[in-house]
Amino acid sequence: MTTPSKLKLLPADQYRGVNEDDPIRYYYWPYFGRLYRRRVELCLAECKGGESILEIGFGTGLTFLNLADSYREIHGLDLTADVDEVRAVFEPRGIQTFLKNGDVLSMPYADNSFDTVLLISILEHLRPPQQDQAFAEIRRVLKPGGQVVYGVPVERPLMVFMFKVLGYDIRKAHFSTEKDVSSAAQRAFGPGKIVQIKSKPPIFGAVYEVGHFIKG
Repeated sequence: MTTPSKLKLLPADQYRGVNEDDPIRYYYWPYFGRLYRRRVELCLAECKGGESILEIGFGTGLTFLNLADSYREIHGLDLTADVDEVRAVFEPRGIQTFLKNGDVLSMPYADNSFDTVLLISILEHLRPPQQDQAFAEIRRVLKPGGQVVYGVPVERPLMVFMFKVLGYDIRKAHFSTEKDVSSAAQRAFGPGKIVQIKSKPPIFGAVYEVGHFIKG
């Protein structure tokens, strides 16, 4: 496994373009923040670099400072983020972004467009029957030899409890398990790589899973 680089964070009050439900505040909390940062760092560690990356569900642009070190072009697709506000945060820092509003189930991009497609805590929000459609679209926009990297929470009582502590009922928003997601990824791409984040203490098992699949 590639050693994760530290997630580069702006001061929390400098992020723009999302509503008050965005989890950006959690990244700065003492214990939960470490877990939130770790899952993003593990996803970023699997991104191999190249000409272009598409992040689906980019939100505040949390990953953009890191992605700019590895990709010439950063594209983003998000259902609700204000693309102009998010873009305005990063342009003064020398990071040009190409952001759109849209849906992973029907993406506004040509075939064979990207070296990497990245989704962090997005696919669990789809219904299980939608996973195949999402991965078909991801495969379509990837270049031959391109990679998809995704992260999803692992369905365990500890994870459900942790979200409840944060005031978030995942049963109202998480409809697919990590097994639903990995099965769909394998149907679209064949065998891939799965990495898990263990709880601390580790007796509670894995709490997050990162998948890495290649378009053959």
